[in-house]
Amino acid sequence: MINRKLEVEIRKRLYSGKAIIVMGARQTGKTTLLQKIVSSEPDVLWLNADEADTGALFEGASSTLLRQVLSGKKIVVIDEAQRIADVGLRLKLITDQVSEVQLLATGSSAFELANRINEPLTGRKWEYRLFPLSFSELADHHGLLEETRLLKHRMVYGYYPEVVMNPGQEKEVLRQLSDSYLYKDILMWERIKKPEKIVKLLQALAFQLGSEVTYNNLGAMVQLDNQTVEKYIQLLEQSYIIFRIPALSRNLRKELKRGRKIYFYDNGIRNALLANFNQTDLRTDIGALWENFLISERMKYLHYNSIWTNSYFWRTQDQQEIDYVEERDGTFNAFELKWNTKKNPRLSKTFKNAYPDHTYEVINPENFTQFIHNPPI
Repeated sequence: MINRKLEVEIRKRLYSGKAIIVMGARQTGKTTLLQKIVSSEPDVLWLNADEADTGALFEGASSTLLRQVLSGKKIVVIDEAQRIADVGLRLKLITDQVSEVQLLATGSSAFELANRINEPLTGRKWEYRLFPLSFSELADHHGLLEETRLLKHRMVYGYYPEVVMNPGQEKEVLRQLSDSYLYKDILMWERIKKPEKIVKLLQALAFQLGSEVTYNNLGAMVQLDNQTVEKYIQLLEQSYIIFRIPALSRNLRKELKRGRKIYFYDNGIRNALLANFNQTDLRTDIGALWENFLISERMKYLHYNSIWTNSYFWRTQDQQEIDYVEERDGTFNAFELKWNTKKNPRLSKTFKNAYPDHTYEVINPENFTQFIHNPPI
């Protein structure tokens, strides 16, 4: 079994007096992770909120009833907790009134679960995000050399566990995942009348991968107004399918003020939306694929290593640009992400002057492992 980076962190938090919440997209391995963690623990009660009797149990449940149900248990796991009505209040009740029980819960739709738990569980929870498998997790599993050899394959098919564990069936698995499965919670809870618009919007984002996007242009492409485009993007982001990176703008008049780039958490899902599984040597979008791969893996790396940073891209009106910038501890760390190892661009003098406390590095296939796998920097 592939060890997940979050396992050690979650084990450290057991029996700390707080609920442990694991959120992430569907099929990223949340259930498998918690099953492994509690398999060595005594007196575990596992509840699946997809089952009607679990929902009925929590409907109007009192502390007295919960104590009876949880009597003698050390751990209670609520899988797919977002299905439970007023889930935040129910989790709070267990945490406060049955404090001897360690509560763990998973949720596959962050926008729904987070909206219901944040206020009731303020100060009462440890919250984590689980992403598709990472380069670092697989490098730890079967060696850095082997995972590096698989780089081109991963750039096309991505890191969803079912994809990784079923070699030769990647296309079929990804087609099933991308065929509304990952975002069916959005369709269910938001009552979207035209779900094909979500797919068209995702396809438009896939085509513009690595480029600055505007809601106005996206709306024109999929025939939606700006407000609806923004709402759909927020929902897709809260479901851990895509994420936004804003433009860095502090000192210069010509810096882009409101720009944004949108990336996919997984290359395979992006390619499935376009029905394009061509290998890297045959692709015209290799630069965008490389950029998405590195930035999505960097997001996982930062989260799993608890590195707090602000992430940006940088661009000016006269087309000076840097692919990716991190702001941390007063320093700006600038990165150019180049697939072609012969390209070694120099850092813009404009950026140097505007942000004197900086570092700069070009990340390419010869040195990328230090960007997404080495010990925290």
